[in-house]
Amino acid sequence: MSLRIVADLMAISARTAPKGMGQDFVVVEVLEGDVLRRLAEAMTAYGERTGKKNFDRDGRNVLASEAVVLIGLKDANVLGLDCGACGSETCVKPNTVETEFKGPNCAMRILDLGIAIGSAVKTAGMLNVDNRIMYRVGVVARELGLIDADLVMGIPLSATGKSIYFDR
Repeated sequence: MSLRIVADLMAISARTAPKGMGQDFVVVEVLEGDVLRRLAEAMTAYGERTGKKNFDRDGRNVLASEAVVLIGLKDANVLGLDCGACGSETCVKPNTVETEFKGPNCAMRILDLGIAIGSAVKTAGMLNVDNRIMYRVGVVARELGLIDADLVMGIPLSATGKSIYFDR
């Protein structure tokens, strides 16, 4: 059974989701096949290398999935509201710190990312496709260069008799 159509519809949902000031910094990639397997194996290796928990567990979920949708932010500028939601009194220069992700990021742009992700998983849910938003997928996908994004989350997809993402 191919979930590529669902993944593509999810990408459309993320792309067309509303964004602050109508400015779009959301990027989307769909992974399947050998690239998906490479991601899953790299997730386990990342957990072993860093000592961080559950990268192996989530890697097994990715390996058992048919597709993964990656949704991220790339070069997102600040809205210039000086709202303080990011923790600074005034808007700060984004993406000056490099760790698992680049940051800081404008909280309003992170909301844009969240709305895009929510729109994508809503589409999957409407089509009865099991999915789960995973931070760990995004970390390793970004490290492997599978998506050009500063902050990214991954959404693996599965269609089986029981969701593989919850009794882990």
